Amino acid sequence: MLWFKTFHIFFVVSWFACLFYLPRLFVNHANLTDAKEVALLAGMEHRLIKMMRFTFWGTLISAVLLVYSLAGGSWLVYIQQGWLIAKLILVALLVFYHYWCIKIHHNFNAGTETRSHVWFRVFNEIPAFALFAIIYLVIAKPF
Repeated sequence: MLWFKTFHIFFVVSWFACLFYLPRLFVNHANLTDAKEVALLAGMEHRLIKMMRFTFWGTLISAVLLVYSLAGGSWLVYIQQGWLIAKLILVALLVFYHYWCIKIHHNFNAGTETRSHVWFRVFNEIPAFALFAIIYLVIAKPF
């Protein structure tokens, strides 16, 4: 079980690093007009998205293994706890955010992204609030 928990924490931290950094690149991308700089940022975003996909799947697989190792045959009862359901809802929203970031990257590459750097600065904060709430739910298990 400790190995599953270790891998899960590793992948979650790595996935969140990507979720924090990619929108920050979008802030910079939204301000650029120079083609060389735009191409450089697009390449950085592409490589980060590849890492983000890997760490997302590592997070998902390690989470399933961790829940099964913690709950064993009672996994159905375990996943019905209120705090875990709330956490899973937040994780689902983060998965949506993850794919939204990929869509934004494609929009930048197609030249169709019109949002300002200010919008991306606000957009960049979403994972931080989700992470705070998830950590609270996992530690406190309030319901």
